[in-house]
Amino acid sequence: MITTDPAGLADRLRLSVGRLARRLRQHSLGGLTPSQRSVLSTLSRHGPVPMSRLADLELISRPAATRITDRLEEKGLVRRTPHPEDRRSAVAEITAAGSALLEEGRQERTAFLARRLARLSREDRRKLAGAIEVLDALVEGE
Repeated sequence: MITTDPAGLADRLRLSVGRLARRLRQHSLGGLTPSQRSVLSTLSRHGPVPMSRLADLELISRPAATRITDRLEEKGLVRRTPHPEDRRSAVAEITAAGSALLEEGRQERTAFLARRLARLSREDRRKLAGAIEVLDALVEGE
């Protein structure tokens, strides 16, 4: 039975979105931990940022941000340079290799979803298109 009760709908939506997110994470950026993927994505979105700002954006401690960035730097996905105004601090930025890896992951996840969506009927895809508009409106309402 389909419910339209806000609490019941919220519970079903949370579960479905969580399952979909887990499936997508399985198809993304092999070899990186979820924390490393998150930091890489943050650097891609925000550009070069001081380590303290990176920690704030990721909601982690500065030592944790440093450890994660160390691993990404070892893989050639991130580069750190001295902060121009405070030589005791560093600025982290994504490298071309890091950007390429993120794009590869996006393409892989999109292809995964496209294969799944191709299995749906035209009518179900139409319904999903409408649901995406509703989800976008829900998110924008924050």
